[in-house]
Amino acid sequence: MATTTQHRPTAGRMYQEEIVSAAGARKTLAAGRIIIGWVFLWAFLDKTFGLGFTTPAERSWINGGEPAQGYLDNAVYGPFTDFFQIFSNPFGDWLFMLGLLGIGVAMITGAGLKIAAITGTLLMFFMYLAALPFVGEPGTNPVTDSHWIEALVLIISAVTLSGDTWGLGRWWAGKVGNGWLR
Repeated sequence: MATTTQHRPTAGRMYQEEIVSAAGARKTLAAGRIIIGWVFLWAFLDKTFGLGFTTPAERSWINGGEPAQGYLDNAVYGPFTDFFQIFSNPFGDWLFMLGLLGIGVAMITGAGLKIAAITGTLLMFFMYLAALPFVGEPGTNPVTDSHWIEALVLIISAVTLSGDTWGLGRWWAGKVGNGWLR
């Protein structure tokens, strides 16, 4: 006869088992969290070192490339083009790259998921606005694109506390509680 133990929240902390009761679902959410974290971390690594996948070595950040400016320079259509030009500078590059790194590390480790979800969703929203799919060149869907899916995975990871499974979320919660740093 198998026994299960219920984990009670300590000092106002909540754990993933209280939100998602099925172990398989918790593992699936953890896998999604790690995968989306790798997407962000990989973008940071490729743009920093020019690994040749989306960024050739000669356009890498360490070789003087301009990662945010490269994306924004390609986003020449749409009503927000002028607005995004304020980020087309070295400050915009630093902000973009630190965002990719921070979001990737937070999602992979499972610590700081709320901040990663908020900043990542903002980043995806701005990238979506910079290259509106229904304004410029035709795409496969005139309204939504992968930025929506990536933002949704970030949000789902945070609200389900997926960092508790295969991550440092439970330990991190002991350090910061259930506030915005969770």
